[in-house]
Amino acid sequence: MAAQTQYEELARQLSAVGAVKRDLGRILPADCSSGSAAVLALLGRHGDMRMSNLSELLAVDMSVTSRHVAHLAERGWIDRSPDPADKRSRILRLTPEGAAMLAELSRRSAGLLAERLGDWTDDEVGQLIRLMTRLRASFGECRTVPHRPPPPAPEKTQTTRTPSQAT
Repeated sequence: MAAQTQYEELARQLSAVGAVKRDLGRILPADCSSGSAAVLALLGRHGDMRMSNLSELLAVDMSVTSRHVAHLAERGWIDRSPDPADKRSRILRLTPEGAAMLAELSRRSAGLLAERLGDWTDDEVGQLIRLMTRLRASFGECRTVPHRPPPPAPEKTQTTRTPSQAT
């Protein structure tokens, strides 16, 4: 098992992933926010789904999901249709235009990564992919309750015996 200092350094390095994500966000088209890109990616990966499933996968409130969905529907990138099993619910699916946008987002992201990691070997990129895949698997879907350390054990109270009690 790694030492505590290694986990502390890992936490510092993982915070830098935010900078990478921000840089990737800068290459998105003006009318496609990172939230919209996440919705397109999830629909591309998982296929048609209900809004409630999408909200769960995004780990955001339904109102936030609704805003993203409305934005994408206005651009023709997704289609919302009534759920045959529950008419109150909507099924979301990528349109051909949405699939084309998703392909463009993938192309842009891959291009930026190729540019920034151009001095890495294929083996190094492969190792990063394997390790990040393993890291992600260790965290599952990241929908668990935050881990809290167990409360400290109650202090044992010392009882002293008098010589008459010891017999």
